[in-house]
This record gives sequence, structure tokens and C-alpha cells, in this order.
Amino acid sequence: MSTREIPVLFSAEEIEERVKGLAREISLKLPPDLMVVSLLKGSFVFTADLIRQLYHIGLHPQVDFMTLSSYGATTESSKKITINRDLTEEVAGRHILILDDILESGRTLQYARNLITQRNAASSRIVVMLEKPGKREVAISADFVGFTIPDKFVVGYGLDYANYYRELPYVGVLDIH
Repeated sequence: MSTREIPVLFSAEEIEERVKGLAREISLKLPPDLMVVSLLKGSFVFTADLIRQLYHIGLHPQVDFMTLSSYGATTESSKKITINRDLTEEVAGRHILILDDILESGRTLQYARNLITQRNAASSRIVVMLEKPGKREVAISADFVGFTIPDKFVVGYGLDYANYYRELPYVGVLDIH
């Protein structure tokens, strides 16, 4: 499928403005000794943009990465969370901002937050670029949300379908039927 056939849900310009807004919101509510835990793979573009915006407003967070998966090459979650890459930095006593691309069922973020809590973080907050409220399966919410979206399969800005479309500078709706 050509990327020209993927309708734009949020343009690169809209995303840039919203990421700037999220950085401002985060800077007002979280301490400066923040540690960002980015959940890979989908959040890598969002992470890069957000930490640069945090820098521009005077925050200098430590950043680490964790890879959790439940999808594989399908569009439906297997509901079993697997740690493919764990953190290398210590989270005990730290103020953690868990960053993810999208909050759908909530299972992955709940797993990540529980893990961070078990490792004795001082606090944990969640920021997501996209939230799909109609898909929630567990009781979890994000503290900071970029955009709320309808129940559509989205790609771009780091989000993928079988590891394709991550390079798109916008978020688009992929018709997979």
C-alpha cells in the first residue's frame, strides 16, 4: 500500500504543537529530576520529540528504554505481555514518566507501571501520544494525553503495522480490510 493512500488523522504540524503543549504540562506537574521510561518500539519518535521539547523548557531528564510486546505482526493484542528489553537504569527512588505511543487496552501500560512500582519508584506518571478510550480493558489512565482518537487502526509517527509505516511524519488511518 502506498503511503499516499493513508488518510491523515493528525498532521506533522498538529503533532509538533501538541508535543510542545505536553512538555509544558509535564514541566508544571513533575519534578526536574525526572526519568523518562520510553516503551519501544512505537514511542521512539514521540520520545525523541518530547525530550527535545523538555530540554527547550529547561528540563534535562534521564532517559531509558524498555521493550514490551503483545502484538507481534498482527493488529490484535495477544494479551500476554513480554519483556523483550528491560531497563538498564535504576528506578528506585526516582520520579518516573512512562512514555508510550498509544493507550488502548491498557495492559502494556499497566504492566509497565506495576513493574516500575515494584522496583520502588518514588512516583510514576504516564504520558501517551494517542489514547483510544473505547478499547480499555483494564483500569488505567494516562496523566498526559496528546490526542484522543476513534477506534481506528493508526500508523505513522512511530506507530506501525508489521514494522512498516513508522517513518510517516503524521498519524494516519490504515484500512487493513
